[in-house]
Amino acid sequence: MLNSPSHPFSFLKRIAPTALIGLAFFGANNAASAADYPKQIQAAVARGIKVVKTFPAVSSLTGWVLSQGGQSSIVYTTPDGKTMLVGEVIDENGKPLNAQYASQFAPQPDYAASFQELERADNVVEGSLKNPKSVLYVFFDANCPFCHFTWKALQPYEKAGLQVRWIPVAVLGETSLPKAAAIMAAKDKTSAFRAMQEQYRLGAPLAQGQGAPSKPEVAEKIRKNGELMEKFSIDGTPGIVWKDSGGKVHVKGGMPRLSEIPRITGLPEQKIDD
Repeated sequence: MLNSPSHPFSFLKRIAPTALIGLAFFGANNAASAADYPKQIQAAVARGIKVVKTFPAVSSLTGWVLSQGGQSSIVYTTPDGKTMLVGEVIDENGKPLNAQYASQFAPQPDYAASFQELERADNVVEGSLKNPKSVLYVFFDANCPFCHFTWKALQPYEKAGLQVRWIPVAVLGETSLPKAAAIMAAKDKTSAFRAMQEQYRLGAPLAQGQGAPSKPEVAEKIRKNGELMEKFSIDGTPGIVWKDSGGKVHVKGGMPRLSEIPRITGLPEQKIDD
């Protein structure tokens, strides 16, 4: 994930930024007293981090939901309490478990109001336009290489019935806003967006006609898109938001693994050639 701003959860960010999970802190501590915590957890508590919950995890590990400044994360300790593990836990079948544990044990934010705002946000529509089988919202920055890779990975799924609504933000350098504004001010936004992706080159300079936004209202919409992205606790691009078949809102920060895309889209796995 790119462009991660300074994070209030500074202790865990220093040791493993990928472990952070953007969830709101709800509740009371139901774990044992602080004196019984492993030393690493005690050190975190001494820095102002709160223990929200403990739970039994894979391979006899103990999972800990920790929170500070409205942000939460999951860490693990070994059975002897001498070692703390920070990062993704993967089972013997190669399945990442952090997201599963987060949905089970970490407090879940309510994105209902933000999702309604997301549906009204200025975007670029790609893929199946009539009766899509699935809809994704993707926050992207024109300078973000992982957004470009995500775009490429989603192309076969668009052919299989996926609709993607690309939401521009400007967070990666001075050229981000002019590039995004050029797309959003185009007569055919989808064609302009596709042309940008097909010609994508990391660090590419502004193309002709991509100077300062000539329409302040376009720049303002892009700025508001950035604020909306923050409401979903997404601190870098790409950021994916979708509803599952049951209507539950899900958020994925960063480029998804190829193996995750069928679950995110609700579509069968598609062959990706490039």
